[in-house]
Amino acid sequence: MWEDEVLEELHRIREEHAKSFDYDFKAIFADWQKRQAASGKKLVSLQPKQQSNSVTASQAIS
Repeated sequence: MWEDEVLEELHRIREEHAKSFDYDFKAIFADWQKRQAASGKKLVSLQPKQQSNSVTASQAIS
């Protein structure tokens, strides 16, 4: 099976980071927010989802 060294390293780093916070999601998230603020850059920018103009079956019947 093919192995991706970069992906394995990413998983290792993520695991170490989570373990350092006892796998507490809120603490992990707070740490990433702190790191983002300290960097002065927005690390994740989610675009708003576009609404679909399609009609569902229940809408078509009514």
